[in-house]
Amino acid sequence: MKLSNLLTALSHKQVHGRVDVEIKGLAQDSRQVTPGDLFVAIKGLDADGHDFIPDAIRRGAVAVVGERETSISVPYVLVPDSRQALAHLAAAFHGHPARKLRVIGVTGTDGKTTTVELIRSILAAAGHKTGMISTVEALIGDEHYETGLHTTTPDALQVQGFLEQMVVAGTEYAVLEATSHGLAQHRVTACDFDVAVATNITHEHLDYHKTYEDYREAKARLFRDLASSFRKPDMPKTSILNADDSSFEYLRPVPADRYLTYGLERSADVTARDIVFEPAGTTFTAVMPQGEFAVRTELPGPFNVYNILAAIAVGVSQAVPFEAMREGIEALRGVPGRMERIVLGQDFTAIVDFAHTPNALRRALETARGLTDGRVIVVFGCAGLRDVAKRPMMGEIAAKLADRVVITAEDPRTEDLDAIMAQIAVGCERAGRREGQGYWRIGDRGEAIEFAVKMARAGDLVIVTGKGHERTMCFRTTEYPWDDREAVREALNPKSEIRNRKSAQPSLRDQS
Repeated sequence: MKLSNLLTALSHKQVHGRVDVEIKGLAQDSRQVTPGDLFVAIKGLDADGHDFIPDAIRRGAVAVVGERETSISVPYVLVPDSRQALAHLAAAFHGHPARKLRVIGVTGTDGKTTTVELIRSILAAAGHKTGMISTVEALIGDEHYETGLHTTTPDALQVQGFLEQMVVAGTEYAVLEATSHGLAQHRVTACDFDVAVATNITHEHLDYHKTYEDYREAKARLFRDLASSFRKPDMPKTSILNADDSSFEYLRPVPADRYLTYGLERSADVTARDIVFEPAGTTFTAVMPQGEFAVRTELPGPFNVYNILAAIAVGVSQAVPFEAMREGIEALRGVPGRMERIVLGQDFTAIVDFAHTPNALRRALETARGLTDGRVIVVFGCAGLRDVAKRPMMGEIAAKLADRVVITAEDPRTEDLDAIMAQIAVGCERAGRREGQGYWRIGDRGEAIEFAVKMARAGDLVIVTGKGHERTMCFRTTEYPWDDREAVREALNPKSEIRNRKSAQPSLRDQS
């Protein structure tokens, strides 16, 4: 593709040099540049891509896009925002795939991945060919692709590439999880969303966004972009909001062609009655102006009722029959690392959940309390170089809602692990717990999980939160192999082959 054709995707630019060069690919990492590529220099948190422009040219870049004035030997395109430019260039390079799909975006602090999975399952049950991009995986046809070591939206190059694959596969609907980082960093810009869904907006990622207001505004970008995105035939731009969440008043004024609400406490278009929570799952009646239908799901807890109602609202917006919605909900048996049970014949319940925010931890523990008549034992930590203010908050929540609390490592990165655990312990103390009686600090996550499992008695529930589906843990700047589910299995079955294979779950305490 000619550079001149690509640049039609950018509304604001200054071009220095020839525009008739042929572009064979795009790259945002100079180490990944191949001959014929257009290199987009992006200023990141730890490094500035502009410093690597010479390296990109040495590797064969035939043109460069950036935000800083510079003089180089190849054509240079000066733009106000390199990340935003990359998204539009990637979309153009892949033939604007989102314009050939019906695109649904889901944002919020908690419940995004589960809601994305529910929407995909409902649309599939209605006979639509669907694709999905979440922080866990991308699903295109029958092919599954991992989307990253940690939970954030894939970069714009990957997203647009996945969308093009969906188009080639004959996909009708693409369902995307839109994180606050993904929105703020333009990873899902140029995705031409048709439906925007909000789960909730609570305290999280203030290390990056600095204030709750900035964090909330990052989420709102999904809804603000509806008005300016490409319009498709017979596809109104639809905003789907949680009427019970504090974000409702903020997001409702954002322009859209159609609004749908869901909730349990306030008046809403989609709601539920006769809710029954059982160890095997949840039942309720979904109610909306068009009628009602019975719902049965293996997904536990009140928060999953909200996730299901959000997915039903999407179904309503796409005229999905009630029977297909019922089938789609029932077909989703679980999401990796989301209230996932680990069963090896033990006489107590063991669960791994991704809860890593104050609100998510509260909801996970409230759900856990409803699943057992015994004690609730929680194992969790807080990530380094992330929202510091939430640490004592989560310690207090754990101490109030669980019977035993084990504080441990969760991606400490370059922070001191003992200092992180001490900040969490402040919250435990605030709730009246004392170390060695109500809570313990065990830095090695594997040892912490084993300690909790050994503490459990018949009928208890052990819940390990914070990592969920993730398969690495970061100490300093290195990602080490790690899987909470495997660690729980090892603790439950110490004589297993996995337990005796030393490389399966390394001791990570010394890495800090």
